[in-house]
Amino acid sequence: MEETVSRPTMARRGRRALTLATVAGVAVATLATSGSAQATSSPVAAAVPGAGAAGAGSGLDATPLKAGNYIVTMVAPPAATYRGGVAGMTATRPAHGRRLDARTTAVSRYRQYLLGQQAALLRKVGVTAGEQYTVALNGFAARLTAAQAAKLAGSRGVLSLAPDTRRKPDLFETPKLLGLQGTAGAWNQVGGVDRAGKGVVVGVLDTGVWPENPFFAGAPVTRTTPGGIGTTYVQDGKIHVVRKDGGEFVGECQAGEQFSATTCNSKLVGARFYAEGFVRNVPAGKRGPFEFLSPRDGDGHGSHTSSTAVGNQISGMVVDGRQFGKSSGMAPAAKLATYKVCWDSSDDTLDGCFTSDMISAVEDAVTDGVDVINFSIGGESPEPATDPLEITFLNAAAAGVFVATSAGNSGPGASSVGHNSPWLTTVAAASAHRLEGTVQLGDGTRIRGARFDAEPVPAKPAILGSAAAASGATAAAAQLCTPGTLDPAEVSGKIVVCDRGTVDRVAKSAEVERAGGVGLVMTNPTPNSLNADVHSVPTVHVQNSDRAAIMSYLGTASPTIALLVGDQTGLAPTPVPIVAGFSSRGPDLTSGGDLLKPDVTAPGVDIVAAVAPGPHRGDSFDVESGTSMSSPHVAGLAALILGKHPGWSPATVKSAMMTTATDTRTDAGAKNTNPFDQGAGFVNPRRFLEPGLVYDAGFADWAGYLEGVGLDTGTGLPAIDAGDVNVPSIAIGSLAGTQTVKRRVTAIRSGTYHAYVKVPGVEAVVTPSVLRLGKGQTAEFTVSFTRRQAALDTYATGFLTWVSGTTAVRSPIAVRPVPLTAPAEVSGTGASGGTSYAVQAGTTGSIDLTVSGLAAGTVRNDSVVAGPADPTPPGNAANELYDVTVPAGTTLARFDEVAGDDRDDLDLYVFDDVGELVAYSATGAASERVDMRDPAAGTYQVLVNGFATNDAEPAAFSLRSFVVDGAAGNLTATPDPLPVTLGQAATVNLAWSGLTAGTPYLGTVGYAGSDLRTIVSIG
Repeated sequence: MEETVSRPTMARRGRRALTLATVAGVAVATLATSGSAQATSSPVAAAVPGAGAAGAGSGLDATPLKAGNYIVTMVAPPAATYRGGVAGMTATRPAHGRRLDARTTAVSRYRQYLLGQQAALLRKVGVTAGEQYTVALNGFAARLTAAQAAKLAGSRGVLSLAPDTRRKPDLFETPKLLGLQGTAGAWNQVGGVDRAGKGVVVGVLDTGVWPENPFFAGAPVTRTTPGGIGTTYVQDGKIHVVRKDGGEFVGECQAGEQFSATTCNSKLVGARFYAEGFVRNVPAGKRGPFEFLSPRDGDGHGSHTSSTAVGNQISGMVVDGRQFGKSSGMAPAAKLATYKVCWDSSDDTLDGCFTSDMISAVEDAVTDGVDVINFSIGGESPEPATDPLEITFLNAAAAGVFVATSAGNSGPGASSVGHNSPWLTTVAAASAHRLEGTVQLGDGTRIRGARFDAEPVPAKPAILGSAAAASGATAAAAQLCTPGTLDPAEVSGKIVVCDRGTVDRVAKSAEVERAGGVGLVMTNPTPNSLNADVHSVPTVHVQNSDRAAIMSYLGTASPTIALLVGDQTGLAPTPVPIVAGFSSRGPDLTSGGDLLKPDVTAPGVDIVAAVAPGPHRGDSFDVESGTSMSSPHVAGLAALILGKHPGWSPATVKSAMMTTATDTRTDAGAKNTNPFDQGAGFVNPRRFLEPGLVYDAGFADWAGYLEGVGLDTGTGLPAIDAGDVNVPSIAIGSLAGTQTVKRRVTAIRSGTYHAYVKVPGVEAVVTPSVLRLGKGQTAEFTVSFTRRQAALDTYATGFLTWVSGTTAVRSPIAVRPVPLTAPAEVSGTGASGGTSYAVQAGTTGSIDLTVSGLAAGTVRNDSVVAGPADPTPPGNAANELYDVTVPAGTTLARFDEVAGDDRDDLDLYVFDDVGELVAYSATGAASERVDMRDPAAGTYQVLVNGFATNDAEPAAFSLRSFVVDGAAGNLTATPDPLPVTLGQAATVNLAWSGLTAGTPYLGTVGYAGSDLRTIVSIG
């Protein structure tokens, strides 16, 4: 897999968090074609704040369940979102636009109550907790056996269980580019650089901080009483900051290796570290050579992100001998609190950031009283909104904390974006300035590329890496300049041409230096970013479009190459900003494409900022690239906004940035309007302090979104379709003919706002199209979309813009027309009979129907006694095991356990032919169901366990197994083909006959041109 950042690789390791879906009564998820088993089970097992009884949701990827460390999320809301309802416990959730004050008596009493609830559950299951959470998440981390994990996932009072995964950070002055400086700049709009973010505290979850860096310089805190806004004082050994909103931050300076309790100052007002996950999982001898068990940064990533967000204004920086001018963070007057959650190991497979530690850090950050959190840490696959860390951030946002997070470095592939939750501001990365050099071929051709160093290299003999392979090394490995693959006899004194990929970019130049080479030309074999890294030898990094010319020239006799400083091609200047090739792209699949991510774009390529000297050649500053670098720009800009508007909610801050953003550029210099690349666009601080209208949102919106995806939050709040969540963008993942979405806006500036909307190939109508609003007034509107000429199964994109005078409030739009939408399941009764159902058409014409089944179910009547789950053959009195053969081509396997007494608690588990648990339903209910979509062929072992029975007698049950693997000739779907008209409902008629009375049957109906299927259950 190709690297995407300089150092380290910054990609999350470990499996995707296990998230189970919920089914009440019948399956509700329309089945989509997949090559792997899908499990739909009946427990409530999605991480949700304050959930109650089981709700309905869609099946997700089944994950083998094993012994290990897990995060368990409880039903009751944490202090950040508790609205009252427990006798004697007053509500603790802050009012909209206010921060949570975790030091109140009410919060303290409620947190103790939650700890008591957790303790009761832990005793019941026989588990000892590690970390426990009560502020931003109600839950705990614990080491569990597979059986304990399965049972906890479905226990009453538990909403989710997820593995304690390991994640990785997503790896000149940008204030001038962003418009912060100058008379019309954002700093001047807030009263100058000395007031930019004053009274605001930014918490950074990362690898720590190097406190001696001038970006973090501050005075000792000796004052003992409060002062004006932004002042610091010390009480009870803790640093207090008087915040702009009238509250206080109370920080802890945690001592550790080479970090004393007096290290903090008036700039660095808090420093904590979280090493339980790291120490528990990484042997002492595997600690990284520059790592410290303290808040001190052993990597440099945390110092880089922190200084980018809120670093002081300093006079200059030196990187590898190259001088850079005056610089600062986005909000240089804001304070920094560091929460070290990421750790370096000498073994790359062991380092990273553990979820349990990160939840603890968010808990502390909210309790301490930060205004903003930066989270430049990502995953290998998009985290669903039900991920426990995502839910922790929901509660942090509900407590008034703005959270900026990196979009990920898995671009430019589609649907690679992470952190898709609507309560987060997810940031893509773009180029911000030009650090360039020129490759001059011996025939005079000049090619522009990225270059950091300023040392010209005159014409030297040139050679392909593949032509200089050392003995025992393959040509392919040498073409990548893999360490140890170049032959010094071939390379010495030459410039080497190697391809990007597989190994770190800087490792390639180190290999050239080892072999005696004097320069490197690094070529992109496919479209990707250009990065001006600090290399071991002079290096120019060129785009894939220039690779062929270089390769062709190297085929001539005695080729030479010179490396020139700066752009000397004579071409028009390289356009900026351009979304980086590594920056992860949408659409978001976790919402079915109904939420648009990323949200916004900021500088993230070749950013110079603070680092830890040890792993950076002794330098205090270095250049880094990644969405890790773009996220802290937005975190710092949020601090800048809150310094001006302390009462703005996190959603208001996000909206202000999105609706005032401008388009990025293509390589050719044209506007890039693709929302899956740039979100709403490139942040524009000159405009975002006065955005005109904002799309505000809060806990009710976010809990409603979770309700809309089938999760019972227990709040009584109405469900909100993902497409109707009040975000400053519009997305419809499946537009079947026509659909209407809802939004509401609040006026920051009074005016008459006119709607302008355009989506090529799709008719869009805004109602009302004119809004007359006074300052602070709110209005709702709808946008109706109808497909006209737009292609099916392809996104059509555009913008909705509200205009009042010179104020423009722009939202990106992305809608995907599809042939149809259909119900997930229909049912009927009788040995023969019929029923009908409606589908919504997104096209005009006809659609072929495909019938699978009806397959007769196998019914086994049996009983179990109470006892722990044990899959060891042949079972025991508490565990009945059944083998079920699933042939190739099976579209659906369903296992229904129906209890004879609804007071019993029976559980259902499915193991594959190697004994791995692939699906289960283990709730507190008596009956359970597991659906597996397109399962792999094999023999599965289905286990019914008697977790608890109502009395001493064995608990009776019926297990119904279905394997749908082709048409059985007993079910018809007509008319076939199905005539459809765009935007209208069409009726599918089902008829069945020849069934055996008293036997249950199952089948599916598929639709040509769509991956949807409707389940048909009879009996």
